[in-house]
Amino acid sequence: KNKAYFKRFQVKYRRRREGKTDYFARKKLVVQDKNKYDTKKYRLVVRFTNSQVITQIVYSEIDGDRVFESAYSSELPKYGLTTGLKNYSAAYATGLLLARRTLLKLQKDKDFVGVEEA
Repeated sequence: KNKAYFKRFQVKYRRRREGKTDYFARKKLVVQDKNKYDTKKYRLVVRFTNSQVITQIVYSEIDGDRVFESAYSSELPKYGLTTGLKNYSAAYATGLLLARRTLLKLQKDKDFVGVEEA
């Protein structure tokens, strides 16, 4: 390959080169229908780190993604769950915490009351 080849060579996006983002899949995930105009398309993101579970409700804008609401399993000891902050039950409890928080932010928490005590 010579100089003429490399002068015309266009590098891929940085996150594609790092292997972090599949832009074909991302486009399918975040592109909203044209007839819905400026409506946000929300998605639930769950991340498992070495020590905790992170749940987020995210939507996309032109200049990047925005987090609407988030919850961490490290907050669960306030609600009585002290051990195992990365297992299946902690992921469920963190998702439930995120759901309650989102309803509170949207002022719909009175419409969807959960089970108080079984």
